[in-house]
Amino acid sequence: MLDIRYEQAAAPAQKPQKGQPLGFGHIFTDHMFMMNYTQGQGWHDARIVPFQRISLSPAAMVFHYGQEMFEGMKAYRTPDGRALLFRPEMNARRANESNRRLCIPELPEEDFIQAVREIVRHDAAWIPEDPGTSLYIRPFIIATDEFLGVAPSKTYLFMIILSPSGAYYPGGMAPVGIWIEDDYVRAVRGGVGFAKTGGNYAASLIGQVKAHDEGYSQVLWLDGVERRYVEEVGAMNIFFKINGRVLTPELNGSILPGVTRDSVIQLCRSWGIEVEERRIAVDKLIEDYNNGRVEEIFGTGTAAVISPVGKLRYQDDVMVIGDGTTGPLSQRLYDALTDIQWGRAPDPLGWTMSV
Repeated sequence: MLDIRYEQAAAPAQKPQKGQPLGFGHIFTDHMFMMNYTQGQGWHDARIVPFQRISLSPAAMVFHYGQEMFEGMKAYRTPDGRALLFRPEMNARRANESNRRLCIPELPEEDFIQAVREIVRHDAAWIPEDPGTSLYIRPFIIATDEFLGVAPSKTYLFMIILSPSGAYYPGGMAPVGIWIEDDYVRAVRGGVGFAKTGGNYAASLIGQVKAHDEGYSQVLWLDGVERRYVEEVGAMNIFFKINGRVLTPELNGSILPGVTRDSVIQLCRSWGIEVEERRIAVDKLIEDYNNGRVEEIFGTGTAAVISPVGKLRYQDDVMVIGDGTTGPLSQRLYDALTDIQWGRAPDPLGWTMSV
């Protein structure tokens, strides 16, 4: 168990007012969590301190070799005023999967969860109450050694910052357009595609820009070897409802194991809906679409929860999904998950944790 010391902010910031537009990722709470790692000493000096700038050497290894990992999760305000986390043990487990791949020292899962709970509890007054809003939680680890050489760092900094965030769908859930990228690749098996690390997102930016230039909001990546099998959408996993079955790409080492992805699979199976995790060839997807078998497509992730897809483009083929509105399964999944997350419905699978 962490022995956390506390330093209170001398001048608390003005909290957003009820009804104020929040956006995403640009407002931060009064405090943050910090903990250091030193080789031979381990993780030490756990502390909650005022939100502040940090000082790093220009030679810090994170700047030159990208040794860092991050997680993304949320805290939700329930109708009766409680604060809930959603499946934090999965984030703790995934953080260590990333750490092992990136040669970053692992964090005991109970310490990760304790740190998240404590910083959220400390700044719980920042959890917004408007419908659809939440407190975004960003835990991350960076390599801090002052050394210009390719090797694992001997010192690290673990931090957690918090950001009150607006409703992802302030005007109601609307299907998005997705571009299937066939030129660039995001990740390959044996690489770091399954890890939550900044390099994956940097590599995806060029495809995102290309998609935006073509009028699409997201990129669906193909596998990096055969350029034939669909994998994931930028910051989301992808699902297809084809001929009554739900399909999603299998986790093969180049796909992020999403918390929402796993939750969707479990929910569908609990409802008696068949879910298959396997390779999905883009040419077979187009064939299924042309034969009228593609019923719904949706993405899953922490930010949007469920993001219905209304249009999918691959080269010269443009697939218009459904009638331009959110499909019934997409809506049912969104309602079920958000009702559990915000404490509006029972939690039969024990996914939420009180702060």
